Amino acid sequence: MGYLKEFLTQINNRDFHKFLVLWEEYCTSDTVDFEEFSQLLKAIKSSDLSKHFGQIIETALPLWKTITDPEQSYEILRLLIDIQTTNHPTLIDLTLETLQKYHGNHPKFQERLKLAGLRDKDQFQGAISKYDLISHLAKGNMVFHNAGWGTGEIMDVSFVREHLVIEFENISGRKDLSFANALKTLVPLSPKHFLARRFADPDSLEKEGRDNPVKLIKLLLHDIGPKTAAEIKDELCVLVIPEKDWTKWWQGARAKIKKDPMIETPDHLREPFLLRKAELSTEERLKNAMHNKTEVDQIIQTTYTFVRDTANALKNTDTKKSLQTKLTDLLELPDLSEVQLLQIHLLLEQFFVNKSSTEEICKLIQSTKKIESLIQDIDIVAFKKRALVYVKEQRSDWPSLFLTLLFELPQAQLRDYLLKELNQGLTTKPALESKLQELIDNPSLSPELFVWYFQKLLSKEENLPFQSKLGLGQFFESFFILFSALENRPEYRDLSKKMYSMLSGKRYALVRELLQGTSLEYTKEILLLASKCQSLTDHDMTILRSLAGVVHPSLASSKPRKGQAKTDDEEIWTTEEGYLKIQDRIRQIGTVEVVENAREIEAARALGDLRENSEFKFAQERRARLQSELKTLSEQFGRARIITPDDILTDEVGIGSVIDLIDSQGQKIRYSILGPWDADPEKNILSLNSKFAQAMIGKKIGDQFQFKDETFKVLSLHSYLRS
Repeated sequence: MGYLKEFLTQINNRDFHKFLVLWEEYCTSDTVDFEEFSQLLKAIKSSDLSKHFGQIIETALPLWKTITDPEQSYEILRLLIDIQTTNHPTLIDLTLETLQKYHGNHPKFQERLKLAGLRDKDQFQGAISKYDLISHLAKGNMVFHNAGWGTGEIMDVSFVREHLVIEFENISGRKDLSFANALKTLVPLSPKHFLARRFADPDSLEKEGRDNPVKLIKLLLHDIGPKTAAEIKDELCVLVIPEKDWTKWWQGARAKIKKDPMIETPDHLREPFLLRKAELSTEERLKNAMHNKTEVDQIIQTTYTFVRDTANALKNTDTKKSLQTKLTDLLELPDLSEVQLLQIHLLLEQFFVNKSSTEEICKLIQSTKKIESLIQDIDIVAFKKRALVYVKEQRSDWPSLFLTLLFELPQAQLRDYLLKELNQGLTTKPALESKLQELIDNPSLSPELFVWYFQKLLSKEENLPFQSKLGLGQFFESFFILFSALENRPEYRDLSKKMYSMLSGKRYALVRELLQGTSLEYTKEILLLASKCQSLTDHDMTILRSLAGVVHPSLASSKPRKGQAKTDDEEIWTTEEGYLKIQDRIRQIGTVEVVENAREIEAARALGDLRENSEFKFAQERRARLQSELKTLSEQFGRARIITPDDILTDEVGIGSVIDLIDSQGQKIRYSILGPWDADPEKNILSLNSKFAQAMIGKKIGDQFQFKDETFKVLSLHSYLRS
């Protein structure tokens, strides 16, 4: 498939001139590869270049004539007729001859020609596809709707009325289509087609994908063509693989795909995965991997990746010899750096059992003066660890080197190894404890290491320093100090998110565990440190205080008086008028506007090509807005509480209060405090959740308070329901 990637590049760039130059070169071939030709025509058919290419479709006929396999010849001609726009008599005659040849003996041949509209020779684009679709129309068969309705199953068909009923995946209910409409929008699918299986039996497809992800990807690429990683996700995520499992599944699948000789993995995210027509030999895969690799570092990395990802790569004698020769030749190059020399010998030792390389590695490790820099400069993580093993074996100063590298190497697997070795020795463990104490005292020395080690302590898998209750308490204090220090540093944004997840995960299980059994003073210190963390919301702080109150009841906040308004998000206060207004709005959306929008979408779909259909896009956007509003209002409606006279306090400001204020300039003003649904700034009705209202909550007649550098005094209080 040497041409396919270049063609796809020009199709994606919408550059018909460069495409045409490449096409002219392609047409000079004496033979043609069916898979490549088929995938190329499918890509053209679904692209913006289709109309332009349709004008020169006759130039493809010499290539088509070189195909001897009857099924392949039929498939290519079908695609050519789908794309053509000239309606040339030669193409008309060729189409009818082909249909007569392959289907002429069928008793309903003439009837199907008529139903497919092929007796009219003025317009026969897609003629073979139309005939195939008419032949495919039977109850239980699967089809694909190319205007947005997705895959569907034929539930009923009438050749007398030229009418069929189909159930589609992207719209609710069954849809009635005329044959004329079906011929414009439907594509027949075999029962084993990826799209048919995804619609009819997604559970078995999911099981197959989990058991053998490579097989699933091959099916997808074979049936719907080359796809980028993002496009593969669109086809599989949610519909086949649950969204919560997607990341883990795709990581495992991609690792296996890279090793499969039938799938060509792209070098860049925007390039598609391709299904090869035949497996590449080990020699061919090595040749492709080494293509344009001239730099020493490139050859080292490519060699390691190739051997790691290619099953039984070294069992092929020629491949093994070629790799070994390439690495040995590198050793002859002048001006090799220490890190390059070390990695070459590590490759020769690990994959080719070269004893002389083992000796050279030992010499390098013993003689180098900057061992920390040497290990950090190694690109391959597995070789970093191998080098660390040699450092422990060959150098007496390994404990100090390991302590330094523990704070410098970012890879978790390397930290695990360093920690394990330092924690085992009678002389190294005290040094490790001393270094960790420095980290507790100043966690900003290495934020990533601090969080990593804190997680190790919480896992309780090993006997580690500071794993006692006292040690965990020290780390917990430093955790909040570090959290506060990193919040405003963009380079640690991801780490801050991770720290927040650790705190709030599993309903604040970490906080519950570490506060249990602590002293009152320690708990107060934790709350104080937490209050300095801007990422913790008022809701978070409320929960932390309540957890602290469980451990030390003296820290529990006093319960609100009966009838006092809550300010959290558990309830939404509203008047009866506001309640009925939202109820009417929910009914209006659900029974009127959603139905109207569904009609708009149906009407827009009927206009044809959805890619340039602005009416369809606007209708979809409106549907998203309506669904979002309906979901939000319905959720809030379930938490609504109508204000009653008993809920309104008469001696202090709360929900339902009417407050007369006087500012520092002597101006008097009246405000009412209600729920968010009743708020109206023009009438001085404030939402209970507004900052100004929160500043007033709990104030009594005669009390003063400040808001935005302005001082206010409460003159009088009334009930909104009695005013």
